[in-house]
Amino acid sequence: MSSDLTPTARVILGMLRLGARTGYDIKRAIDFSTRFFWSASFGQIYPELHRLEERGLIKAQSDPRGGVKRTSYRLTRAGESALQEWLTDAESFLFEMRDEHLLRFFFGDLLTRDEVVANLRAQQRFCERVVEQFQSFEPDARTGFMEDAQLYPYLALVYGIEYMAWRRDWCERTAAAIESGELPPPPAG
Repeated sequence: MSSDLTPTARVILGMLRLGARTGYDIKRAIDFSTRFFWSASFGQIYPELHRLEERGLIKAQSDPRGGVKRTSYRLTRAGESALQEWLTDAESFLFEMRDEHLLRFFFGDLLTRDEVVANLRAQQRFCERVVEQFQSFEPDARTGFMEDAQLYPYLALVYGIEYMAWRRDWCERTAAAIESGELPPPPAG
């Protein structure tokens, strides 16, 4: 059952389980937490909510607020089971990393050395800003993005800080090696 869930469905089920109730709540939770490694737009969330309801994995209920139409969602038993199955499936992992900087770096042979170094230095500065941004989240991260203390979103933030710091340092080392002539290595021969 969980293997046929879309990635957006998985994040929706997880956010509902963590306490989000509406499409807006889900989007806000994603924007505060997983968007740095797994994002979803309103254009993905709302159609997926309807598909999940049709499959019986969630239940919708009208929940107007001050004259504003609103729909709240909750997991059904089948939705709880599908989420649990996906969370504990140790055999199937999707690895997809979309990284425009790495794509540009891959095509570095089409640029001059100075252009490659400039791209690396720009990425280094970007990573530093992200590390600072993530570190600014850290004091509040332990309380959780859904008002309850949550260990694993906090640890995911720590992962993000350490990953972006490693990436920043890699860009700096690689740019320095290219500038010094250490890279690329001399041709074999």
